[in-house]
Amino acid sequence: MSHPEQVRQRIIELEVEHRDLDQVIATLILESGYDELQLRRLKKRKLQLKDHITLLKMQLTPDVPA
Repeated sequence: MSHPEQVRQRIIELEVEHRDLDQVIATLILESGYDELQLRRLKKRKLQLKDHITLLKMQLTPDVPA
């Protein structure tokens, strides 16, 4: 498997995890008496995933001379 293919596959995996976290966060918020610390950790993880996805997508974009 070539490097771009590996990067694309990793992006897909991270996007799936990001969507899963969306669902977990939404479910947790609907529960009464949810754990605020757990919610903050999940949101932080979701932001980390988004940042990682962005960095990987930047690797796939060729540099354009200015």
